[in-house]
Amino acid sequence: MQKVVLSKPFSFEDKEYKELSIDLDSLTGRDIINATQEARALEGPTPVPELSKAYQAVIAAKAAKVPVEMLLKLPAKDFSKITLLVENFLLD
Repeated sequence: MQKVVLSKPFSFEDKEYKELSIDLDSLTGRDIINATQEARALEGPTPVPELSKAYQAVIAAKAAKVPVEMLLKLPAKDFSKITLLVENFLLD
């Protein structure tokens, strides 16, 4: 599990977040398949889902146990930090 410290406190649905705990190692194959379908709904099909920011955001949301809508509202700096973490995990 990795903790990602946000660049500044972030509020979503009346809860304030200063960091997110992202447990990518807890994900299953079913989570990956479901993430592919959810990411398609966000941005349509992509040739390499692992390189899609929408796909990475869905994976991160599952691993952090938060709604993907929350991640999509994060400041760009934090969103990029989180999606890069997921990309490195998926392509390692």
